Amino acid sequence: MEIVSQEFYLVLSSILFTIGTIGVLTRRNAIVIFMSIELMLNAVNLSIITFASFSADTFGQVVVFFVMAVAAAEAAIGLAIVISIYRLKKTTNINNTSIKIFG
Repeated sequence: MEIVSQEFYLVLSSILFTIGTIGVLTRRNAIVIFMSIELMLNAVNLSIITFASFSADTFGQVVVFFVMAVAAAEAAIGLAIVISIYRLKKTTNINNTSIKIFG
């Protein structure tokens, strides 16, 4: 049985984080931006779990549990905000709304 190295998980985490960052910076659809933020949070969770697993520490799993709880709350509140904006403006494109996220 081959053991996967710590570097593999960290490279995968950095790739996922980079994809999420590019998604946040380039996309204008609010739902896609929220999905990209979730991808970035999951990439951070993967790196925390990697360090916790390879150092035999359970504190990292507790931290990831709380990060996932905050991410679930963020997704629920963010989706509610996007739905209310869509009902008012009939679009989820952040350039067409009066709400500006980046400037």
